[in-house]
Amino acid sequence: MLRFTTGFAALSLLCGIITVWANDSSATSSTLARGLVFHDANGNETYDAGDRPLPGVRVSNGHQIVTTDGNGQYELPVDDDTILFVIKPRGWRTPLNEENLPRFFYIHKPHGSPASKFAGVEPTGPLPESVDFPLTPQSEPEQFKAILFGDTQPRDQKEVDWIAHDVVEELMDTDASLGVTLGDIVFDDLDVMQPLNKTIALLGIPWYNVIGNHDINLDAQTRRHVNETFERVYGPSYYSFDYGPVHFLVLDNIEWKVDPATGKGGYNGGIGEEQLVFIKTDLAQIPEDQLVVLMMHIPLTDTQDRHGLYRLIEQRPFCISISGHTHHHEHVWIKHEDGWRGPKPHHHIINVTVCGSWWSGAPDERGIPHTTMADGAPNGYSIMSFNGTDYALDFYAAGRSPGYQMEIDAPEAVKQSQTADTAVFVNVFNGSEKTAVEMRVGNGDWQAMEKTFIVDPKFQRTFDREAALLEVKADWRKLPKPKASSHLWRANLPADVPAGTDRIQIRATDERGRVFHGERIIRVDE
Repeated sequence: MLRFTTGFAALSLLCGIITVWANDSSATSSTLARGLVFHDANGNETYDAGDRPLPGVRVSNGHQIVTTDGNGQYELPVDDDTILFVIKPRGWRTPLNEENLPRFFYIHKPHGSPASKFAGVEPTGPLPESVDFPLTPQSEPEQFKAILFGDTQPRDQKEVDWIAHDVVEELMDTDASLGVTLGDIVFDDLDVMQPLNKTIALLGIPWYNVIGNHDINLDAQTRRHVNETFERVYGPSYYSFDYGPVHFLVLDNIEWKVDPATGKGGYNGGIGEEQLVFIKTDLAQIPEDQLVVLMMHIPLTDTQDRHGLYRLIEQRPFCISISGHTHHHEHVWIKHEDGWRGPKPHHHIINVTVCGSWWSGAPDERGIPHTTMADGAPNGYSIMSFNGTDYALDFYAAGRSPGYQMEIDAPEAVKQSQTADTAVFVNVFNGSEKTAVEMRVGNGDWQAMEKTFIVDPKFQRTFDREAALLEVKADWRKLPKPKASSHLWRANLPADVPAGTDRIQIRATDERGRVFHGERIIRVDE
């Protein structure tokens, strides 16, 4: 954990000043926090002999961002509910706790969090004379990988165990440099955060977290206090950091409002003016030729005040965004129809979820639900590869080989006279409007398949079959209602397929020219 010392305060003792947050009517008067960012040479997280101050490192209070001076020093105002955090620069690492969660922040809540069902922050007492941030050097090359978990969302320890066996075990030897959970870390029971953290920590890499609508204190009366448990466990609900050539910006787009008439709370997708000020300040200090990756829970297109964010990113030549929340996998290109004014569409990725369809569906031989998502894609995760300003996203189905990139839906057998009337559907899990999909039977000619936007027929059959079983007797959670898939293609079999047993071959070419293959055997009867 971070150390808070008195040595630096003696160097620059100043009287407190009073400020009020410009965009937060609930804020209280503030005092000035001071501290030091330093190279922690011996790793003890305390500024002592052999350590050196680090100039030019950015530090924030969630509103302003300042840069450490030539002596590694900074000053920022804080009120009675502030999180100070260092914005990790390239080539440096913040401390990690025993769960491999980055400890890049200091929470200042002298009186602690308001009473709530789930524990928030204990009273932190008076502001230390110096809030220091230790950093240690690490190699961060131009090329690296990041693991992206959409909604892990376990309800209890049993579902944490499913995550361990379905996803974490196959990633134990990962060569990724870091990982991120894109919100809905848990499913309303915030006490499940700790066992989940311990499981993911086994991957041995720094793990960052985005707040989701199931990660909040549902009894909170204001947005300012809806994040208290998340803050205790993970730190600020919005922040940024650099890794290699990439700037990551984590957003909190869970806008919490309480109806004064009923006292009941609810959420919308919303960033808010206060956070937008931080984003604007942060991005103004990032070079235009640096790739910016925005990470949030609710998709950008479902965020009500997204157009204010559009104005900050639409002229940047290298910027993408990633979310979870909807429990399907989709590549979205945000265009002028949605109020985007940039010279080219913005690429937003709605990431595959670890929990799939909330851990629903019949269990497999391991006792884990197949939990197919409503768009017909399997549960799983993605890995994003970075190289300078270039990036590529790969889809990984949980418990399957990396080559499992599509599901081909075709009959087991078809009459030779009926081939031309027989449809084949292909669900290319990571496909998009920029993917070209082709089919051929045996050694026949390749034919283009038509992209369609309907419910995956195979998933509909699974849904219907399991719903019928549940009406009789079953002990699993019902699958979600099927929804139209954004990565489904259709074509009829050729009319001239000869009788016999042969194979349907599929090749899908993505927007980067990468080719993925799938095959299915079919019988053609005379």
